Amino acid sequence: MARQQHQRTQKVAVQMPDLAGASGNWLRSIRLSGFTIAALVLVVLCIVVLAPSLRILVQQQQQLASLRHSVEQQSQSVKDMKGELARWNDPSYVESLARERLNYVYPGEYSYLVIDDGKTVATAEGQPISKKLQTTRVDWVRTMLSSVLTAGLTDAPADKLVAPVISGMGTGHNAGAQ
Repeated sequence: MARQQHQRTQKVAVQMPDLAGASGNWLRSIRLSGFTIAALVLVVLCIVVLAPSLRILVQQQQQLASLRHSVEQQSQSVKDMKGELARWNDPSYVESLARERLNYVYPGEYSYLVIDDGKTVATAEGQPISKKLQTTRVDWVRTMLSSVLTAGLTDAPADKLVAPVISGMGTGHNAGAQ
C-alpha cells in the first residue's frame, strides 16, 4: 500500500489538430448539386428584383409619416384660428383692444397719456434697475405735514424756503423752520 501512494503521474505530450487542414477539408466536402445552384440563383434574383421595390416602399412610408405630421400641425393651426375668430366676434374683446391699442374712449370720457420724459433710470437693455418691490424707510406723513406747515407759517419768500430734510423712519424734521 505504501508503494501506491508514492507513484507519480506521467506527463504525455498531446498533439493539437491542424486548423488549416480542417477548414480546407470542410470546404472540399461541400458538394454543389444542380438544385442547390438553382436555389442560390433564385434567391439572388429575388433580392435583385425586390430591393428597389422595398426601397421605394420605405421612402413612401417616410413621406406618409411626414404628411400625417403636417396634417396634424395644420389642424391644430385651424383650431387656433377658430379660437381667434371667436375672440374677435366678442364685442368686449374688440372694445378692449380699441381702448388699449388705439386709445379710443367713449364720449364724455377723458384719456390721459403719460409720456416718458427720458429721465427714467434704466439699464443699458432698457430694463428697470430693480426687479424687487421696495418699501420706503421715510415717514411720508410727517414729511408732508412738515412741508405744509413750513409753507403756511413762514414769512420767507418761496425762493428762500428750504425743503425738509428726509431721513429715517420717524425722524423727519424741518430744516427750514428753525
